Amino acid sequence: MIKKIRIDQLTPGMYIHDLNVAWFDHPFVRNQFLLENDADLQRVIDTGVQALYIDATRGRDVGDAPTLEEAQAHNEATLMAALAEPVVPVRITAQAEMSRASRIHQEAGQMVRRVMMDARMGRAMEVAQVEDVAALLAESIDRNAGALIGLIGIKNKDEYTFLHSVAVGTLMITFAKSLGLDPREVQQGGVGGLLHDTGKMLVPDHILNKPGKLTAEEFDVMRSHPLEGWNLLRQMEGVDPVALDITLLHHERQDGSGYPYKRKAGELSQLVQMASIVDVYDAITSDRCYHKGMPAPQVLRKLWEWSPHHFNPQLVQSFIRTIGIYPVGTLVQLESGRLGVVIEQNDATALTPVVKLVYSTRQNSYIPPEILDLAHAARSGGDKIIGFESAEKYGIDIARVLLAA
Repeated sequence: MIKKIRIDQLTPGMYIHDLNVAWFDHPFVRNQFLLENDADLQRVIDTGVQALYIDATRGRDVGDAPTLEEAQAHNEATLMAALAEPVVPVRITAQAEMSRASRIHQEAGQMVRRVMMDARMGRAMEVAQVEDVAALLAESIDRNAGALIGLIGIKNKDEYTFLHSVAVGTLMITFAKSLGLDPREVQQGGVGGLLHDTGKMLVPDHILNKPGKLTAEEFDVMRSHPLEGWNLLRQMEGVDPVALDITLLHHERQDGSGYPYKRKAGELSQLVQMASIVDVYDAITSDRCYHKGMPAPQVLRKLWEWSPHHFNPQLVQSFIRTIGIYPVGTLVQLESGRLGVVIEQNDATALTPVVKLVYSTRQNSYIPPEILDLAHAARSGGDKIIGFESAEKYGIDIARVLLAA
């Protein structure tokens, strides 16, 4: 039986089923293991995790701890209550914006690669280029944020570092606009997101792209990238102080468990706290050579679960409302057995997006594409979402579906 316990209930002899923290925020080779001694207990405590999951059939138990099912039900109930407000309406459809957004996304990726390679070689960075790309991203997001949000989930593993930065920049602009921040702050957040991982250019490739768990020494080198990036960027003329803060502090956590300085919420600006949320979201949803990305709806629920300690709950709630509980590009399964790709959020509720139906699990075959507004379907007692699925499992090319006219 899997149970959720508080960190102060963890003792040697328990079998850890899930550390309940992002894979890149803990130093253990495995996420599941028998906790054998006080030294390893302290290592778990040092990750900053406040609650985790144990397997009571493989180690010591905590009798009154909630089961996995009870914990998930509570998390889901609080999340749905938090998302009851309608989302912000958009100007045009994601489909109408998609081809233009695709060109902007490609241009942004090329720019980030160029800027980061310049930083690695010690060449002066063209800050104006970064600001221009942030402006283009903002214009596309104004027309329809869903188009770019769908595209940032599509990454070439070899280009991950650059495309991750584009994703964080895109999400920061979307997030900032949804909160009603002024244009200057929106621009600062976007530029900070585009530059936040510049320090990874100074991490040796054999560590940055290692196809396996890092050693303790390698883990320390990887964790040096915020400070290394800050040192690089502060020597460049014209880099905004907010972008420097985002670069330096995006791995800090609200409860002081992050790095490099273990700063707490009161010491972190709103844009820095936003960056920490979107950075984790994109990293965990992305495929790497050593890590299979988790589906976006699952990651959003994890962010909500972690938010009382690691992230600002109000900001996590706003972020999820902004991109939707089923973001554009998510493959969802309907009650009818049909599979559809989310192509648009719905103004009424985050639970009823617009989907493009492409596959039938009952027929085990593709079906003629069909657009279905699940808000309309719900009002008439029609089809509804019962879960999300892996596109890889069914051989569905999400990019092709999104970019199709």
